[in-house]
Amino acid sequence: MEQREIHLDSRQIRVLAHPLRFRLLGRLRLDGPATATRLAQALGTNTGATSYHLRQLADVGLVLEEQRPGRGRERWWRAAHDVSSWQRDSFAGDADATAAADWLEASLLRGFVEQVEAWHRVQHDEPPEWRQASSFSDVWIDLSAGQLDALNAELLDVIERYRAAGPAPDSRRIVYYLYGMPKVAPS
Repeated sequence: MEQREIHLDSRQIRVLAHPLRFRLLGRLRLDGPATATRLAQALGTNTGATSYHLRQLADVGLVLEEQRPGRGRERWWRAAHDVSSWQRDSFAGDADATAAADWLEASLLRGFVEQVEAWHRVQHDEPPEWRQASSFSDVWIDLSAGQLDALNAELLDVIERYRAAGPAPDSRRIVYYLYGMPKVAPS
């Protein structure tokens, strides 16, 4: 299965930095194609707003309308990619795109915290093999910017090998966060 990755440009990142659009794209990436009605039900919003924001995402190439035979007027949408990435330096001089990148990064961080907290609430009910396989760690290492970049690329290559191998019979969806950054003093 080919992984589709998109490097967000300034227009795309500005469109994506909206709470409902961010959630819509995430849902389509996680659960696959859906109609505006199904997405609205899943996300607790109305179909009109959902349709509008899906069209906004489509206008910048982040979602695509899927043609499904025999569905009448029902419109199906799917994510146009599996991975979104961006380099904030590419938005230098564009205050709105930079603010959008800040918002997206903060939202992703909140999502990470929510995922970890949700796991911690239910892990005692999970089978021992899943409790043992799950891990949380922090690593302190002295690296140059070039070494950190190389480390990130190597780790993503390892993850891609596992993804490309396909799911095992007992697989579950795994969320795996990587966030390599220089240590700074807390404010």
